[in-house]
Amino acid sequence: MNELIKSKLKQVPIMPGVYQFFDAQNNIIYIGKAKNLRNRLRSYFQSSINLSAKTMIMIRKIAYFEWIVVRSEVEALMTEANLIKKHKPKYNIDLRDDKTYPFIRITKEPYPQVVLTRKIIKDGSKYYGPFTDVARLRKTLKLLYKVFPIRSCSYYIDQKSIDEKKISLCLDYHIKKCEGPCEGLVTKSHYLGMVQRIEEFMKGKTQFTESYLHKRMNDASKKQRYEEAVIYRDQLQAIQSFKEKQSHVATDFKERDVIALTKDREIGIAVILRIRNGRIFSRDKLAIKKLDEQDSVNLKNIITRFYLDSDFIPSEISLQKKPYNEKELIAFLKNKRGGPVRFVYPQKGNKAKELRITFQNARLLLGEWIINRDKRKDRVPKLLEKLKCDLNLDKSPRRIEAFDISHLGGTNTVAAMVSFINAKPEKKGYRKFKIKSVDGVDDYLAMREVVFRRYKRLKNENRSLPDLILIDGGKGQLNMAVSAMRELGLEYVPLIGLAKKLEQVFIPGYPDAQSINKQSAGLLLLRNIRDEAHRFALKFQKNKRKKNMTKSVFSDIPGVGQKRLQFLLQSFDGPEMIAKLTPEVINGKTGIPLKVARKIINLANNIIDSKSEL
Repeated sequence: MNELIKSKLKQVPIMPGVYQFFDAQNNIIYIGKAKNLRNRLRSYFQSSINLSAKTMIMIRKIAYFEWIVVRSEVEALMTEANLIKKHKPKYNIDLRDDKTYPFIRITKEPYPQVVLTRKIIKDGSKYYGPFTDVARLRKTLKLLYKVFPIRSCSYYIDQKSIDEKKISLCLDYHIKKCEGPCEGLVTKSHYLGMVQRIEEFMKGKTQFTESYLHKRMNDASKKQRYEEAVIYRDQLQAIQSFKEKQSHVATDFKERDVIALTKDREIGIAVILRIRNGRIFSRDKLAIKKLDEQDSVNLKNIITRFYLDSDFIPSEISLQKKPYNEKELIAFLKNKRGGPVRFVYPQKGNKAKELRITFQNARLLLGEWIINRDKRKDRVPKLLEKLKCDLNLDKSPRRIEAFDISHLGGTNTVAAMVSFINAKPEKKGYRKFKIKSVDGVDDYLAMREVVFRRYKRLKNENRSLPDLILIDGGKGQLNMAVSAMRELGLEYVPLIGLAKKLEQVFIPGYPDAQSINKQSAGLLLLRNIRDEAHRFALKFQKNKRKKNMTKSVFSDIPGVGQKRLQFLLQSFDGPEMIAKLTPEVINGKTGIPLKVARKIINLANNIIDSKSEL
């Protein structure tokens, strides 16, 4: 535990709230909530006996933490869910693509719109969803437009816009798809009545709408308005047809959701069965990565995230077991619904049968996901097949590792390696190297050193080797890499060099560059990998240079702390640039006091003078 964490733990309040863990690169890696922030945070940094392996790995990466105090545990739950959805931290449960799940939105306007949306706007609009079966959702929306002639335009319509005739009738009015609220041809009460019936429809309550349409159809028929009667008949048939396609699963008519989770190691599928009026209104699924070891925690996360933005919350939710923070979850859902919500854990009867059906659905979907994932892993991209032919390799290079050397005038020399799997970067496989055995500028020897170090380690640890090694450079750098691999007895691993100047590919044993079409997809892939290695090495070299400069140049100036140094080095590139500045410019850019800024400029000038004397 570092000193920063030790000192901050003493400041944590004994209150409910949300905490965030950051790594050394200032990335949020985990977000959690607590009834007592101090006790919860201290539990991470005490004995590790009861911690899982995943949690222990996470703790080792924590550089510092922050917290947010809230008024209650329910507020902490909501804040945690919102922050996780926004930042998607590495060690929190990952609901894949949850931000793309669509909702049906009923806007908060005098004459509301009913639209499909993937974006949540906190403006008082109502949201029904989320729905993962987009095809079914579009059919539902199409039915709603057919039954209820709601406007499809996006204008803001109120009494003022109607009185001032700002909006004219469109084609929808003339083909009977809209009743013309833009010109006041339908009363506001009648229009809002249609919106109310849409909301009832979304809750599975269709009886009132059916009886309303029956009455209107009969009235129109009696008054010999047969065209109008036909419209009501068609709307009625559309609703009845929609109901017939919904499976009848319950004898009671209580609205409820049934949630079941099944998992395989750290991935899982949750299925949510929405039952309204005794029928399955929708079946939605959530594909989940980075599951917690405890199912109760997983269920808590699923419930929180699924219902976070929704107004489509039932009075009853069936679950396999009690979720973590059960009381807070119920309070959270009750508050959103504006009515009572309860969790049930059925063991027998119809509700237990519903839960078994939902679990079976989840298990089948998880099996499909695993099969498809394994198929994708086994599939070799055509790009790699092309590269195999271009380089005359024995097999497609599914794993490629590329090396580059970077330095500035012979100082701060570093090397970097990037890893690509199936033609895509594998960031966790990237490596940085400080050059240990080479003084001055010698890219050849530096390349030999890092290649030797990399594959000596893989060999000693008995780990798999890449299918292809790419060296950024021409014949000289390539020969050094070949020498290193030969010394390790690994000369059978394919190596190539890619020279920047003419984008020439060199292969060991051939004096001339290979004749590969400049527009070849394989060559373009090699260039992309080489450029990524160059970018990664250059970034490492710049960071090392700044770090060295921070330690050796400005860190001893009184009044220049770590934060001020960071601002200074981010704003200005080196002593040469700083020497040309005025104290006022430094102060304006970084907030460093004028007195300290003068000392920084003086030191920068002294450095330049000493270099010129040499």
